[in-house]
Amino acid sequence: MTELARLKFYATQPHPCSYLLEEQATTLFLDPSQPMDANMYAELSELGFRRSGDHLYRPHCQRCTACVPARIPAARFAPNRQQRRILKRNESLEVRAIRPSFTEEYYDLYARYIEQRHADGDMYPPSREQFSTFLVRDLPFSCFFEFREQGRLLAIAVTDVLPNGLSAVYTFYDPDEERRSLGRYAILWQIGEALRLNLQAVYLGYWIKNCRKMNYKTQYRPIELFVNQHWVALT
Repeated sequence: MTELARLKFYATQPHPCSYLLEEQATTLFLDPSQPMDANMYAELSELGFRRSGDHLYRPHCQRCTACVPARIPAARFAPNRQQRRILKRNESLEVRAIRPSFTEEYYDLYARYIEQRHADGDMYPPSREQFSTFLVRDLPFSCFFEFREQGRLLAIAVTDVLPNGLSAVYTFYDPDEERRSLGRYAILWQIGEALRLNLQAVYLGYWIKNCRKMNYKTQYRPIELFVNQHWVALT
């Protein structure tokens, strides 16, 4: 086990929150000079840390505790009726795991997704540099799961495969395939993949009660939230 007490962390200055416009956010980062290995990352994920590019981070806001780490315990998950429909609707898709890389095919899908689904967010407008810095990292545990139908790329789930579970870093998909609910399907597929790999959970990042875009996360039941330094199950 990594001696977490020996790790160094740095806090940013307060900056505008990306999710709650009235709040100022502070972020705690692991020392970027610290080599990032899967075991250390797994231990930090148990404490609510996430990865963005080459950095492990966690919200560290002084006045706000709205960002709550969330994970799905894979062995206990049971899809509801709507989720079973989504699984059936996408059963023709083929999924392949590949090393993260930059291709024009990937970037085109990413750019269309950001432009049509997140034009009001801080990732707009998309750029090749942004895509590469955020998602295309040469890390031994990082993976691109391609979702294709008859060779056509429909979605990419950027996922970290850790000893304690799958960390769903980011998913982008064809915005014209709305009926498929590809974002939700990618989570359902990752739950199944965690089971296949005998892993504990799928880590979904942060849930914010008053952020509409985060509502989908609590539709996966049971879900566990990291509250007061403990994982608490919501059934």
